Amino acid sequence: MELFHHKHPFPPFIPDNATKLIVGTLPPPRFTKRQLKEDDVDFCYGSRDGLLWIILDRIFDLNLKFENTEEAVEQRKEFLISRNIGICDVVESSRRVKVDASDLGMQKVELRDMIGILKNHPKVETLIFTGGNSKNGPEYFFRKYLKESDHEISLKVISSKTPRIHQFVLDGRLIKTVSLTAPSGAANIAVGSSQLYKELKKKNPEFNTIDFRVLQYKEFF
Repeated sequence: MELFHHKHPFPPFIPDNATKLIVGTLPPPRFTKRQLKEDDVDFCYGSRDGLLWIILDRIFDLNLKFENTEEAVEQRKEFLISRNIGICDVVESSRRVKVDASDLGMQKVELRDMIGILKNHPKVETLIFTGGNSKNGPEYFFRKYLKESDHEISLKVISSKTPRIHQFVLDGRLIKTVSLTAPSGAANIAVGSSQLYKELKKKNPEFNTIDFRVLQYKEFF
């Protein structure tokens, strides 16, 4: 059976002065196939079903457009440049039996050379993983990459509470990693079962899973 080659449609977007990198896995296959929906944005995390730009729009009051236009893409690029934030997903490509966006469906995964990329961008001091260490999540793949590469680098735990924080040293430079709750609908179940979410929801019944992420993300952006 021929597997779908799910190749990342976007190169890393890293401004010269970037101090933070957002690190995920792959956009949905329709971005690779160039079959976007009218309210998708043709850029990293541009899926109409994704929450990252909705969350950042709320935190920074960006007034972003959510549509398949050049203007929507430019708004996002300008924001990233102005805040010294880059986007560099860890996965270059994978193969899939079922053509969907699930992380678990990825096979024969090729990873990007993250250490090489970090060496080329010496101001980066934080990696923001859009998901944790569960199988085929961004932190999981970054750990796999470190294990398989020749770099003798390991992640040291700084905080094991969600969002988990680690750090590692690269050529004498300290780099922090933060594993945020994934900005996807699939992660809403995990959010709903968290004790902190339940407490906040009890205080304010209007409080929802996006509000929860806005609170969490705000600290790291």
